[in-house]
Amino acid sequence: MNEEKLKGLVISQSSVFFASSLIFPFYILFIKNVGSSFAQFGLSYGLFGLSSALLHPVIGKLSSRIDHRLFLLVNAWGMATVLLFFPHVSSIGQVYVIQLFLGMCGALQKHGEKIMIAEFTDGTERGVKIGNYHFWTSIFSAFAIIAGGYLADYLTINIIFYMSSVLYFGSGMVVISIKKTIRVKNNEEKVV
Repeated sequence: MNEEKLKGLVISQSSVFFASSLIFPFYILFIKNVGSSFAQFGLSYGLFGLSSALLHPVIGKLSSRIDHRLFLLVNAWGMATVLLFFPHVSSIGQVYVIQLFLGMCGALQKHGEKIMIAEFTDGTERGVKIGNYHFWTSIFSAFAIIAGGYLADYLTINIIFYMSSVLYFGSGMVVISIKKTIRVKNNEEKVV
């Protein structure tokens, strides 16, 4: 059962890494074009990291009470939504707000991904399974960076944001399909 769940996690997170790698190398150029200084660029990335850092302790406290799929689902659909706004950003203030939101989504993704990898792997095969997980997600990231360059040349940056939004949405759909095992009376397990 965990093999099937891990496969679903690999598919959903490969889609996330593909979508993020498709836009983020070019997203940096986009931010630089909206801002007018390296200080604004630095502040925008600092806000991303700060919002992520501040959310991690909260997520940690909620983790034992919330279905871990929810972290990945909120990240996927939150990113799908915010990427629709990117082509319409016209001020550095809007970039700052988006960076705060992206940082929070990133924190949710990191936490949910790591918890679910731990849940779906165990024993002597854990290292092999985690290695395979990172292999596939890294392969998708690498192909996305290459594809993003070609797509930016032949299409527009805006189209790449929309394509990434669709990929994030699809990742959320896969996360929903991952079954969760819960303990019920008498320590029996039930799949939901």
